[in-house]
Amino acid sequence: MSDRGYLSIGEVLSLLQDEFPDVTISKIRFLESQGLIDPERTPSGYRKFYPADIERLRFILREQKDNFLPLKVIKDRLDDTEEPAPEAPERVPAWMQDKSRNAAASEVPGVSFTIEELAAASGLPPAAITELEHFGLITARKVGPSSYYDEQALTVARLAAGFYRHGIEARHLRMYRSIADRESSLFEQVILPLVKQRNPRAREEAGAALSELTRLGHELRAVVLREALRSYTDGV
Repeated sequence: MSDRGYLSIGEVLSLLQDEFPDVTISKIRFLESQGLIDPERTPSGYRKFYPADIERLRFILREQKDNFLPLKVIKDRLDDTEEPAPEAPERVPAWMQDKSRNAAASEVPGVSFTIEELAAASGLPPAAITELEHFGLITARKVGPSSYYDEQALTVARLAAGFYRHGIEARHLRMYRSIADRESSLFEQVILPLVKQRNPRAREEAGAALSELTRLGHELRAVVLREALRSYTDGV
């Protein structure tokens, strides 16, 4: 903490980036615009982050990173307070309690994100999220006029953000969708006879076979790719 007792938004970013590499000034501003944080301002309008603000921000980022929670759920937890019982000490807000992350995640059935939340959590702009959906890499669930994305979409978006940093866009990544479709068709031929037997033992065997095939496919792709790029990596 600085001698003045608070940090600027840039200083907060530097403080948090080791633990949360995807955090940006834009993301911190977005969380503020959504009402999850409310830092004080200097007379000239600069944000002032005190220790409690930073811990609150850490809580938000951990819930997104570890449990893939949507901002609405996180905001509800931040606001979760109870009236203290008579003569009991004041209750600590939920966001300051040391809770089990796995237990917290299990309380939320069906995690979902709006496009803005998914963009903020992944570090991609909303336009890039739309492109990922256009090329079949993520799928939105429609609820009335709104679209929501699940934790798998967040995983894809975060991986896509890594590719974007190297100049590889969604239109380039669609080859992975094509590869996955061809690979799934091949694996289906193996497990379909077991699935058709309609008994628990056969379905367990189908699941085990699919897990092994998925692992083998992942390892084989990695080996083949390394071999294809060997001329660039030898001696590196």
